[in-house]
Amino acid sequence: MTAPRAWRGWIRLIHAALRDMAISVRQPHSSGSQRAMTLIDTIRNTFVPIHREGWPYIAAFGGAAVLLGLFSTSLFWIGLILTAWCAYFFRDPQRITPVDDRLVVSPADGVISAVGPAVPPRELGLGNAEMTRISVFMNVFSCHVNRAPVRGKIVKIEHRPGRFLNAELDKASDENERNGLVIESPNGMVAAVQIAGLVARRIVCWTEAGASIGIGERFGLIRFGSRVDVFLPAGAALRVAVGQTAVAGETVLAEFGASGLTPLVRVS
Repeated sequence: MTAPRAWRGWIRLIHAALRDMAISVRQPHSSGSQRAMTLIDTIRNTFVPIHREGWPYIAAFGGAAVLLGLFSTSLFWIGLILTAWCAYFFRDPQRITPVDDRLVVSPADGVISAVGPAVPPRELGLGNAEMTRISVFMNVFSCHVNRAPVRGKIVKIEHRPGRFLNAELDKASDENERNGLVIESPNGMVAAVQIAGLVARRIVCWTEAGASIGIGERFGLIRFGSRVDVFLPAGAALRVAVGQTAVAGETVLAEFGASGLTPLVRVS
């Protein structure tokens, strides 16, 4: 099958799907009443929204797939798979965030790569004393939309150019390009630092200094594979361990006003 014939087949399938969206089916409601549910409602509830930052990239990948398809069907399918991956990368799902001033939630999806004392970046103006740092590493399959770890007022945003080392390396905190937010929370100053990685080449931050932000609210995005560090003041009891998977806006990293004991973990 040539690439143009393959496209015509896909166009017919899409046309049929769009035609079927107008067909409504009746399903019983839990209360016993009947309500109409269209296929488009099902699709809307099934697929995760795509963040607006991703649409130019998805369009570029899709256009490249079409151009490659002029030369090879195999290249067309490879391009189509990469386009699907790009859409998956820029997904922006809803999250259920615990609204509690005592809690610190993860700013990113990924794996907890480091937990322990560290001096925050100088440009944030938080002094030379060590704070508790929790690092969340995002690979190229993680959702890269970043969320505020705490509620408060953003008192400072500082961007620092740098290198693009593997974000899993500890020295990436000092040498890589980064963007830091300092949030004045009910429990003191908390910093969230977006760190570029080996593949990531752009840090996006769409909030500004002086703005108020709620716990779990979106504040930025990093493309493509990176890390976010959270720096916490004294009094935060850890609730995660290295190797644990974190979900942005949902996973509780630490808690203020609780026992200072680090929870025991089991790998099974």
